[in-house]
Amino acid sequence: MHKTRHVISRIIKDSIAEELGMEPGDELLKINGQEIKDIFDYQYLVQDEYIEALIRRTDGEEWLLEIDKEYDEDLGIEFENGLMDDYRSCHNKCIFCFIDQMPKGMRETLYFKDDDARLSFLQGNYVTLTNMSDEDVERIIRYHLSPINISFQTTNPDLRCMMLHNRFAGQALMQVRKLYEAGITMNGQIVLCKGVNDGAELERSIADLTAYLPHLESVSVVPVGLSKYREGLYPLEPFTREDAREVLQCIHKWQEELYPQYGLHFVHASDEWYVLAGEPLPEEKRYDGYLQLENGVGMLRLLLTEFAEAMEALDEQDQTRYAGCAGELSVVTGKLAYPFLQDMVRQLCERFPALQIHVYAIANEFFGEQITVSGLLTGQDIIRQLRGRELGERILLPQNVLRSGEDYFLDDVTVGDMEKALQVKVDIVKSSGHDFVYAVLGR
Repeated sequence: MHKTRHVISRIIKDSIAEELGMEPGDELLKINGQEIKDIFDYQYLVQDEYIEALIRRTDGEEWLLEIDKEYDEDLGIEFENGLMDDYRSCHNKCIFCFIDQMPKGMRETLYFKDDDARLSFLQGNYVTLTNMSDEDVERIIRYHLSPINISFQTTNPDLRCMMLHNRFAGQALMQVRKLYEAGITMNGQIVLCKGVNDGAELERSIADLTAYLPHLESVSVVPVGLSKYREGLYPLEPFTREDAREVLQCIHKWQEELYPQYGLHFVHASDEWYVLAGEPLPEEKRYDGYLQLENGVGMLRLLLTEFAEAMEALDEQDQTRYAGCAGELSVVTGKLAYPFLQDMVRQLCERFPALQIHVYAIANEFFGEQITVSGLLTGQDIIRQLRGRELGERILLPQNVLRSGEDYFLDDVTVGDMEKALQVKVDIVKSSGHDFVYAVLGR
């Protein structure tokens, strides 16, 4: 069987590992005589006050290090592979999978479908449970890894098998009961597909999932994302305004029923439903502390709340400092957030009349105009649609248009490429109302 090597990439200064003479390139073989499968085994085994670590040096020599330390004190080492194991890919063929709807020729990493429960704990990814063995579930319970984020789609076993194109997908739902009985905190997701798992099926799914309260803290309902590259895939249709209103009516009914008993609204609609339905966003307290921001649940409400706080926090000193704030700039976003950014800019310009701010909504021509979120905008679409427009001295773009920690877009266009093409400075702004206000004011 393939076994991942745990090669040390970095030694933390003044750490136990440095004191013991460990070096980058050394390989961790065992702790207390036990082989290590992944980062969770490592973190669990190094907690004790006394441990024995077996190290293989770069010259092949093996050291058995006897280590006395404080309980829960780390050794001070980092590994070449942060997970300390291979990432598990998804073998389902879900009818709604966005990766299957991507064009050819993009970065190879964009086509990787992860379905790893460990990444659910570490990074918030959603998993289908179809990749998990009984041993995996037992390790989650033993190490009490939570929260775990689960892609339910439906609680109808036969329908789930069809939607995931996996004959074991219905049976995998039994793992939820084990996690619930062990007290593991969970969050859920339902990707809603018109005519498939909506209507009565959505009602059934929500009703079934309430049985896992309070350990299942939230369930988000998000509309399926449909790109223009769906040839040969399961035929799915976009939701209409009337469809969106029916979905919201169902969700609001369950919120009103569950909140008095659990103090949680439990089931939440992503922001797209409110925009599509033409209905106002819920007030902040309805989001139960924003448990599912990464799923687009409450992102717009949080943005507006933070913006209002930032505007109110501009005290007299700030007001004087920025009273003469002038200049011309552009704010760029996707179609979903456009009307909200427009209103925020209007308020800023009323407060600082010398500012001239253009707000541009970029249509997603790359993936298709059904995709309205800013996080899936490409550099080439932004450049093409801004070329020749009044841009001012700089462009503000939300941070989620870039790959995390990098300076390039989904299509590998870099920030530098964009600045060169448009001959204007590009400022990347964190997805926060506070940061937006201060970025506009040049602070």
